[in-house]
Amino acid sequence: MARMAFRASKEYELKLLQFQKSAPQVIIAAIYAGAKVIADAIKKALGELPTDQFRHLKEGEKFNGPTEHEKKDLIAAFGVTPIKRGKDNNFSAKIGFDGYGSIPTRKYPSGVPNQLVARSIESGSTVRKKTPFVRSTVTRAKKAAQEAMVKAADAEIEKIFKS
Repeated sequence: MARMAFRASKEYELKLLQFQKSAPQVIIAAIYAGAKVIADAIKKALGELPTDQFRHLKEGEKFNGPTEHEKKDLIAAFGVTPIKRGKDNNFSAKIGFDGYGSIPTRKYPSGVPNQLVARSIESGSTVRKKTPFVRSTVTRAKKAAQEAMVKAADAEIEKIFKS
């Protein structure tokens, strides 16, 4: 944690007012730092997923992982949304998949939604074995993300109090 010492109460009051005005900047920096750690870990886990060839499945058979095309589409579609302030004054960002796959199908002429593919890999489906990569990765990276958020917030606070 950042530690600052002040000589006079007036100086302390001015620094606190300055901090109050800059608080959203500190929060946003911390959220981006934590989101980056989580996003990088998920992208790495996504790259390590086992791949399978597309084929017509026999009865009872399931795919073991995404195809190379699905994997590439998911990696390209993965990202972090801009940080927004909600109605309850909380700041938040979302990490996830956007858009559509590059191969159109009869049911999805624009391509299969990437969120649908990611969910079927994460939770399994009637034709795909369950391969959780988001939940387990977030659990493993949570502590590192919290540390990155504290470090980013401390750095921003230090900038405010040193100016």
